[in-house]
Order: sequence, then structure tokens, then C-alpha cells
Amino acid sequence: MAELTIDAVVFDVLGTLVDEPAGLREGIGALTQSPALDAPGTERLLLLWQQHIEREQRRVVDGDRPYLPSDALDREAAEVVARAAEVVARAAGAEDPGAVAAPDAVESLARAARRLPPWPDTVAGLARLAGHFPLIGLSNASRTALLELNAHAGLRWHQALSAEDARTYKPDPAVYRLAVTVAGLPPERLLMVAAHAWDLRGAQALGLRTAYVARPVGDPPTASDRFDLYAEDLADLAGQLGVS
Repeated sequence: MAELTIDAVVFDVLGTLVDEPAGLREGIGALTQSPALDAPGTERLLLLWQQHIEREQRRVVDGDRPYLPSDALDREAAEVVARAAEVVARAAGAEDPGAVAAPDAVESLARAARRLPPWPDTVAGLARLAGHFPLIGLSNASRTALLELNAHAGLRWHQALSAEDARTYKPDPAVYRLAVTVAGLPPERLLMVAAHAWDLRGAQALGLRTAYVARPVGDPPTASDRFDLYAEDLADLAGQLGVS
């Protein structure tokens, strides 16, 4: 492997720096407020959300539907979850099961996708790295959602980029090209950091160097993946990059 010389670090946000499932679980719990919805029930609704977002983003990337920002896809996912939760509430004999799918309840759930907690090492890890490298956030979240995500989680950036500017989603090369253009550097001088192997493969295809950071909710590498760095957390990553 060639020597790793990095001039800027690019970070995925959702799942890598913030615990997306935890924030969505909280939103689902606030939506239902039903004793009939146990932990497995919450996980089923969370999976519905995740499957909808993954499927629809892939359809955009594949050209099977026009681009919509993440806000719109989150609203769609919230409607899917609310309808499923309403069925659960009716089966449990709730007094007003229709309230689960009321427009204001659905909108509140959709906005839960912007209120995601950072992982315990995120804020300190970014601060540590920011003293040595320009840091670029690169997210599938829309511009508006990314602003709220950054503020809620206390994320420190020198630049935060949304896939909305490319009107597509990762792993489309156009999204990673946003970071390359903003940095004004050859792709191989940028390090893409993510907890999702699919995300790193997309960056790798454009020539960026790659670092996998393990998270409980990530997409772990396969035996055939060859990333430049593998880190347990951001502190481990900083150490491997020589940041004290």
C-alpha cells in the first residue's frame, strides 16, 4: 500500500458521527406512546424507516425517480412508520389510534431524523483532528437537515457539504466530487472516514483514501475490502494519523 499522505479529512455523518437509530427510536417512541409497542415492535418500525430511505435513495442514484432532498424522504418514511404504528395502536385498542398518523405527529417524527445524538467520542475526536487537518462533513442529509444535525450534535467542521448540492446520494461519485472540489486537492490527498463499507467503496472509486471506523450500527467491511485505515473509534483514528 502506498504511503498515506493526507491534507484533509472527509467525514460521513449519519451513523459515523451520530447514532441515527437511537434518535429515530426516540422519535418513534414519542409518536406511539403505546404500551403495546414493545422493544421488538419499535425495532420493526425502525427497520421500516431504514428500508424506505435506503430503497428510495438507491432509486434516485439509479435514475428511477427524480431527486428529492432527504427532508422529503424522511417525511415519506415517517408516513410509512406512522401507518404501521396506527395498525398496532388499533389492534391494542387505543382510544385514539388515528392520532398516531395525524399530520403534526408525522411531521414531528420526520424531524426526529435531525435530532440525533453524537457517539461518545465524536465531539472530542473532531476537535482533536480539527487542530491538524481541515475537516469536511459530507452527508446525504439535506442542507437544512445537516445544519440542524450539526447544531444538535455539536459537530465541528471547517466545511459541511450536503449531497443536495449534487442532487443525488452517496455512493454516486458526484457526491464525493463535492469534497474534492471544495478541498482543491487531488482525491488521493483526502481521507474519507465512514462506518459504512459501501460509503468507503464509493469514495475509493473516485480515488480518495479511506478509513473505516467501527460503529455498532455501521456496515462492516467484507473480506475483499481493502481500506487504508481501520480504527476502533476517532481517538484510534487520530493516533493512526499521528495526531497527539
